[in-house]
Amino acid sequence: MNKFSISSNNKSNQSGMTFIEVLIALVIIVTGILGAVAMQATAKQGSFDAMQRSLASSLAQDIIGRIRSNGVNNIAAYSIDDYGAILDDVPVNQCTNANAPCNEATMVINDMYEWELSLIGGDVTENDVPRGGLIGGRGCIFQNGNAVTVVVSWLGRNEMRDSEKSDDCGIAGARRRQVIVEAFII
Repeated sequence: MNKFSISSNNKSNQSGMTFIEVLIALVIIVTGILGAVAMQATAKQGSFDAMQRSLASSLAQDIIGRIRSNGVNNIAAYSIDDYGAILDDVPVNQCTNANAPCNEATMVINDMYEWELSLIGGDVTENDVPRGGLIGGRGCIFQNGNAVTVVVSWLGRNEMRDSEKSDDCGIAGARRRQVIVEAFII
C-alpha cells in the first residue's frame, strides 16, 4: 500500500478563503474607509473654523492699526458697537484720489466703511455676491480713555457653549465665536 496515495474524499488538503472570511475582511476594510472619510470631514471643519478665527484676529488688528494711524484724538469716532449689522453708504471721498486728499474726519469715515466691508466679506465678491468675510460677522469697538477694545464676533458651524465674554457684540447663541483684542493708543 502506498503511503502517499491521494484520495478525492480527503477534504483536509483544501486551502483558500471561505466566504465568511471574505465578508469579515470586507467589513474591516469598509470600516476603515468610513473612519478615514469621517476624519477628513472633521479636519475640513476644523480648518474652516481656524480660518474664520484667523480672519477675525486679522480684522481686529487691522482696525487697531487704522485707529493708531489716525491719532489719539479720533479714537471716539471709531467707537461703535454695531459694525456689520447694516453696511453704511459708500463714503463720498474714499481717500483714493491724490487730487482730493482726506483730512482726519474723512479718513475715519473711510476706515470705518472699509473695515465693515471686510468684516461682512463685501470686499471679496463673485458676480456681486460677497464671498469672503466672516459668517454673520459683527464688530464692536469700545473706548476707555486711550484703551481700545475691539470685539469681532461671528457664527461657527457647530454649537458649543457661548463664550459670553462680550454680550454687547454679535448675536448671542451657541454658535457665536469671538476674538477680543485690547490695545492702548498713544
